[in-house]
Order: sequence, then C-alpha cells, then structure tokens
Amino acid sequence: MHLSLAEAETLVVEALQRSSVSADNARSVAVALVAAEAAGQSGHGLRRVLAYAGHAKAGKTDGFAVPQMSRPFPAVLRIDAGHGYAYPALDLAVGELPIIAREQGIALAAISRSHHAGVMGLTVERFADQGLVALMVANAPASMAPWGGKTPVFGTNPIAFAAPLPDDDPIVIDLALSKVARGKVMAARQTGASIPADWAFDREGRPTTNAEEALAGTMIPAGDSKGAALALMVEILAAGLTGANYAFEASSLFDDKGAPPGLGHTIIAINPAAMSVADTAQRLALLASEITQDPNVRLPGRRGQTSRREAIANGILVEDEVIEAIKGL
Repeated sequence: MHLSLAEAETLVVEALQRSSVSADNARSVAVALVAAEAAGQSGHGLRRVLAYAGHAKAGKTDGFAVPQMSRPFPAVLRIDAGHGYAYPALDLAVGELPIIAREQGIALAAISRSHHAGVMGLTVERFADQGLVALMVANAPASMAPWGGKTPVFGTNPIAFAAPLPDDDPIVIDLALSKVARGKVMAARQTGASIPADWAFDREGRPTTNAEEALAGTMIPAGDSKGAALALMVEILAAGLTGANYAFEASSLFDDKGAPPGLGHTIIAINPAAMSVADTAQRLALLASEITQDPNVRLPGRRGQTSRREAIANGILVEDEVIEAIKGL
C-alpha cells in the first residue's frame, strides 16, 4: 500500500493510542518509526509497531512516561526515560544538548531506563543539522557473545556519528556492531526469508541461514573479535556509566514478556567552534571533497538521505500485511 509520511504517522499514532500510549509519546514514536521506514530501514520502521504496542499493553513499557531531566554538571544532562519509549527522551536531548554545547563547547546526555533507540543516525543527524558534531552509543538486549563464546552478553550495540558540511547534507555514520542489525533478522523471520550464513550463529555456535534459529542463537560481531571489543566499549558507555541495565540484564524487545528492558544511551554533542580557530566547516568540506573525488565512492548517510527525500515527495510503500496488522491493534 502506498502512504504519504503524514498518513503513515497517523496510522501509527492511532494504533499506539489504542494501546495505552499517550498522544505525545505516540507522536514521538510515530515520527521516528516512519522516518526509519522512509530512510529504507524497515527493520526499525513500521514492523516495530506491533511489538511497541504489545509492550505498552502488557506494562513492559510505560506508554505515559514523561522523561525527567537533571543537570548535575555544566556540560552533562541525565535523562531518566522512566521505562518509556526512547524517542521522547531522545527528543528532549536533541532540544537541550545544543544549547549546552554552544555554552560549554561540549555536552553529554546520559539516558537510562530506556527502550529501543531505533535508527540512531536519524538522531545524530538532528545535531549535525544544527551545526554540531555528534556521537551516540546505545546498548540493546543480549544477542552477541564475547568473541570465542556461545552465551550472549552484549547487544548489537550500535554506534552513530554525524558531522555537518557547508551547503550539503551531513556525513552520517550508523552501524551496529554485529555484521547486521538484529532488526534485519527479525524482518526476515516475519517474511519467512532466509538470511546469509555470515549474519548469525545458532545455539550451538554454528552459522545459520534460518532467521528463527538466528534469533535463538547469537549475532556475529562485525570484524569478529574487534567488533566484540567495541561492543564491550559501548556497553560500558551506554549502561555501565549511565546506570542502565546491561545487555544481559535487559528483557527482549521482540516480545511482551518480563520486566522493562531498561536500556541506556549516551550522546556527546561537540561545538566545532570550540575545537579549532580555523574554519571547521571548510576543513570538513575539504575532507568530503577528497573522499568523493573517486566516482565510485559515496559519503556515509547519502543513501538514507536520498531515500528520505524521495519518501517526502512520493510517500512510502508498505506491505499490506504490516498495515493490516497495525490497523488490527
């Protein structure tokens, strides 16, 4: 079915409000999920609505939570998401951190008791659109073993980064520390599709092409042992320092069983003016120009930005079964 972005947002808002979610929170979630869909990230888009709604109905997520903010140090925000969805807390950080970064040169938000962080490239890009450089890390429920092990300890633990360019879209880097985001495996399970053999291990530590076995097993780290080491780094930054649940303490994002996941996110926003007396914008433009001199090279983030522009102009195509399932909530 073809939908405009506004129609898709309305569909999600109405479904979530029928599922014990406040109007403000439903709107925040809908904007984020539809933006993910528009960016070509369907595993983090409308397919998540059923799980999100189920969490609110079961009380695993507080659909009426209002994130609470404190400022214990001049450049630091602590944001308690209150076991609600991540997006209202992220919206709060996007609204407040730029003010502090311009005052202090750098600002950090430590977010705890949160939920699925979604497509983090979309969050850091909102800082770059305001002229800031941003880095974000988040942990996720355990799905990846330390290198050489079989027991999940880390999540796919994504890292996202964005930097502004003069008169151009920002550079946006967004990557899970597994070879692929776990949402892609979930999407394959929902459609009955097989997955490449280098995405995941089954319970016995063997590569699998079966999405169901993959979700019951562990994700393969990007870069093998290096990816596992980076996942540990993210676990410390996103959970160890914020007081959030570690990945192995967090409940699943894919069902409505158990306690709230209580995940953590850390965002660092940097004011480029604080870093150099030179024209930072032109320095970054020089680097981007050198990279793209090769006609086969595209700056990170361009595919999603192009997809979003096309979606704004022409809307999005969503599988009929996904729309019917959302309507049926």
